[in-house]
Amino acid sequence: MSVRVLVVDDQAMVRAGFAALLDAQPDIEVVGQAADGDEAIRIATETRPDVVLMDVRMPVLDGIEATKALLAPDRPKPLPKIVVLTTFDVDDYVLDALRAGASGFMLKDALPADLVDGVRVVARGDGLLAPSVTRRLIERFAAQPAGRSDAGADLGVLTDREREVLREIAHGRSNREIATALFIAEQTVKSHVSRVFTKLGLRDRAQAVVVAYESGLVVPRD
Repeated sequence: MSVRVLVVDDQAMVRAGFAALLDAQPDIEVVGQAADGDEAIRIATETRPDVVLMDVRMPVLDGIEATKALLAPDRPKPLPKIVVLTTFDVDDYVLDALRAGASGFMLKDALPADLVDGVRVVARGDGLLAPSVTRRLIERFAAQPAGRSDAGADLGVLTDREREVLREIAHGRSNREIATALFIAEQTVKSHVSRVFTKLGLRDRAQAVVVAYESGLVVPRD
């Protein structure tokens, strides 16, 4: 089945370019385009996309507020995966979008093949957060105060091993790399990751990185 995509950007040329690129793929279908957050919510309600490519800075309603609205608990399930589009690398807007539930972010000047692959990665349930991106997130967290005390309480539901796995995720390591670091089977790591996500109400690794740092479980250069 094709991955259904909604492209949201206030620049018509950017929007049309992304849509044309994605629509040319045999396994991707662009079901709509929107110029602002309000229009994105309306079109997403009508078309039920699997993935939304969401610009952050837009008139009427920005991408952060639109992300919150599209991922609200009372929205029809399944909820779409949100990929934030930005020209500014990792900044406060991107962090706010990840906190709001976005599954990752992508720079607008990414290679066409990377954009296409990113849509596929997110559609199958993985966070779009490569190790290089994680390093940028860490740099942003390093410039902020230490973990919030209110976020740390949620981690009490995790076992010691699950905390270890979450710490490794926050360092940007893959399941295979985590298995090697902790001397356990890769399938065991997958089980731990699944339980961490379920217990903390996370969708993917992008949110896991944010939680790990904001809770104080991991600190920059930990």
